[in-house]
Amino acid sequence: LQHPALLSPWPQILQDGMESSLRQLLIEAFISAGRVDNITMVMGLHPQHLSSFWKTQCLLLRMDGPLPYHKRHYIAIMAAARHQCSYLVGLHMGEFLQVGGNPAWLQGLHCAPPKLRNLNEINKLLAHRPWLITKEHIEALLKTGENSWSLAELVQALVLLTHYHSLASFVFGCGINPEEDQEGGQGCWPPPPTHSDSSPAFEDSMGGSGARDAMQEVEVLMERMKLLQESQQEEEGVTQEEMETRFEMEKTESLLVAPSDLADHSLQSSVLCFVEDPEFGYKDFTRRGEQAPPTFRAQ
Repeated sequence: LQHPALLSPWPQILQDGMESSLRQLLIEAFISAGRVDNITMVMGLHPQHLSSFWKTQCLLLRMDGPLPYHKRHYIAIMAAARHQCSYLVGLHMGEFLQVGGNPAWLQGLHCAPPKLRNLNEINKLLAHRPWLITKEHIEALLKTGENSWSLAELVQALVLLTHYHSLASFVFGCGINPEEDQEGGQGCWPPPPTHSDSSPAFEDSMGGSGARDAMQEVEVLMERMKLLQESQQEEEGVTQEEMETRFEMEKTESLLVAPSDLADHSLQSSVLCFVEDPEFGYKDFTRRGEQAPPTFRAQ
């Protein structure tokens, strides 16, 4: 499988000892999409999960259904952009063009047909506060008119939206990067062996100095966390709230994890152009008391 998307140490693993079932899945993925993307490579660590995922992807994007293929990919773009997942947005922009989509639509949501733009509100709620959705939201989309949705179309659209909201979380959780032949691509690698982290071969496979810098930043943050724990043991009078405040300061200084109230101004316009009301986000719907831990977010 010599393809630009596979320029990584994985092909050697495939040759050395991969089960035939997983090999067949990857071959089918390559034949169907013309590439084996990094999502597939990561899920390949769990072949049964990959099999179910790949079947779902084929049903949603490539099998018969009420929605044209290009609109399916555009809905995937809308869902991924809502979570600011540039990897999925870029992936489906390419797929959108390959199936005959209008390039003008990729200039932003404002260039898409009104029928697709009408999904924006329910996309926003599904992504961040699904408990706010009412029957009126569904009725508004099904209302008879020039830009109305049929029930079958809307069902498929909602399944696509929820599927890609979840997939965006998977991409963030696994730290998946664009393929090497895509803009900003860094490839996808298996976990490094602990005994050879500093070897030249390892540094080459991880992308050279960029990967070394990232690893050094992680080591610095871990060292700071260790120092905070030691200082807490030495200072009996320090409260838990004070320790949390110190840790938040360390995170900010390390530039590894930005505070949730700071906007990420580095997001590419190619993602934000598909988002209306970008400030709208998750909000806890129950009060858990002052001692409750903060909600973990990957955005």
